[in-house]
Amino acid sequence: MYYLYHIPGKKIGVTRDLNNRVTLQQGYAADEYEVLLTSDDINFISNKEIELQQSYGYKKDRTLYKNLFKSNMDINPTEQTTTFPLPVNKLKGHLMDNLGLKWTTPQGYNFEIKQEYIPWIMANVRTSMFNENRCYIYNKAFYEAFFNPKHNPDAEPAQDKLTNYFPLIRDWAEERGIYELGNSHTQYVKLMEEAGELAKALLENNIDEIEDAIGDIVVVLTNLAELNDLKIERCIQTAYNQIKNRKGSMSNGTFVKSA
Repeated sequence: MYYLYHIPGKKIGVTRDLNNRVTLQQGYAADEYEVLLTSDDINFISNKEIELQQSYGYKKDRTLYKNLFKSNMDINPTEQTTTFPLPVNKLKGHLMDNLGLKWTTPQGYNFEIKQEYIPWIMANVRTSMFNENRCYIYNKAFYEAFFNPKHNPDAEPAQDKLTNYFPLIRDWAEERGIYELGNSHTQYVKLMEEAGELAKALLENNIDEIEDAIGDIVVVLTNLAELNDLKIERCIQTAYNQIKNRKGSMSNGTFVKSA
């Protein structure tokens, strides 16, 4: 989701992350700016930004928002891997800005960036051992997950439902120093931030953003458990063992357990 925001008397801009871009980076509180438009269409929002900048009398951006990141996605496919020219912590946003980008690997795999593929890419991407500002995925794994007609006979994007992502999440966090340098307090703050994103997505009935927020919450909970010498799998098992035999009924949309 892209947000076209207005800081009265200052500027009109576009961002995917209002809190990071407008509040943290530019220092404006939520009541100091307004959201004029939201859209999943980067072409529409990019053109609308220029149009409104002109109509409000602000200086127009020289480059359309949709073109800001295109030059940075010079994908390098090899026989084994596809390498992206940026670090993992910047990959998701650039993938979102390059939806529809296609490339072919030496062994003949034809790949494309689609929104439904991004969670898989982010779960399986690895930092290059030669350059921390580059990251990669394995071509065969990506092909098997989404493009092999043997596993995807209807040519529909298939989620790998059998994959246990918790070890992958822990590996990802370990590589980035979250367990060594992070703590429970920072992860709790992150959890509240992601919960706010989920609340916003629910209010807007935005299924893609709901899916993304729930996934982000699971990642944070996995790391929060690990920082407390726990495994999230065990936490889930404990919770299920407590609820599995509960009796009760629904009331006003909520399950109320029997006394």
